[in-house]
Amino acid sequence: MSSSTRTWKFLLSGFGTGWLPLAPGTWGAALATLLLLPLPYLPPPYATLILTVAILVFTWIGIIGSAHVADEWGEDPSQTVIDEMVGLWVTLLGLPLGWPWLLGGFLLFRFFDIVKPLGIRQAEKLEGGWGIMLDDVLAGVYGNLVLQIVFLTVS
Repeated sequence: MSSSTRTWKFLLSGFGTGWLPLAPGTWGAALATLLLLPLPYLPPPYATLILTVAILVFTWIGIIGSAHVADEWGEDPSQTVIDEMVGLWVTLLGLPLGWPWLLGGFLLFRFFDIVKPLGIRQAEKLEGGWGIMLDDVLAGVYGNLVLQIVFLTVS
């Protein structure tokens, strides 16, 4: 296995969390939540910028990287959790990043990712890395919409 393939696998597996037993997607979303912990200490525009760049870069890695490992790992392997990371970040984009929001975002994202309502299952059927990534992005959009409504009602 080339070092390039090892790098793709490491990134796609959420820095190895996709190899953890029992619900690797939950582990990937948990890691994504932990990676956000430093952001509340930054001014909000910088936190939002960093999160937006992370979403774009990791989505690109997920789409491109999936093609590099598809022959060995298959179409939507359970060890690929970069999609859960991106979906969790989409859920929290533009929201406060304190513990209540992180926990709510985590729970809502996992709910929408598992239940797959309103077009998420159709997005999952897109070819290659697009389907792997976009169903979780859409689950993140749904989670974000719910949290935005909550935020507007409590503010």
